[in-house]
Amino acid sequence: MKDNSGHLFALFYGLFFGTVFLQSGLDKVFNFQDNLGWLTGHFEKSPLAKLVPQMVGTITIVELVAGALSLIGGVLAILSKDHSFIALAWVMDCVALLMLFFGQRIAKDYAGAATIAAYFVVAILGIFAL
Repeated sequence: MKDNSGHLFALFYGLFFGTVFLQSGLDKVFNFQDNLGWLTGHFEKSPLAKLVPQMVGTITIVELVAGALSLIGGVLAILSKDHSFIALAWVMDCVALLMLFFGQRIAKDYAGAATIAAYFVVAILGIFAL
């Protein structure tokens, strides 16, 4: 089991962040107007208020890419013992979380930012999946 622990870690890391980002990205795709409306209100008093539509599009793409890479990377780590996809996923996961964290801080949603910080800690631990 010890020889496979890194591969199992990569699998669970990939499944976790694949679920997080694919759910979030797909929710933005299928409920775009609802998300846009909520985020427009969320950022209305911030310097980013006029950029909300572009930000929603950008974060949707980043989340979908991060989620797909995470899921594929986790599965490949088990099936082929190849960690190159999970390494790329780790970078994309961290980028997505930093984008979300930045937005929450700019919107002065400190509780939301704290939640994202917890996900970021989990992502940083993902270095062990590499």
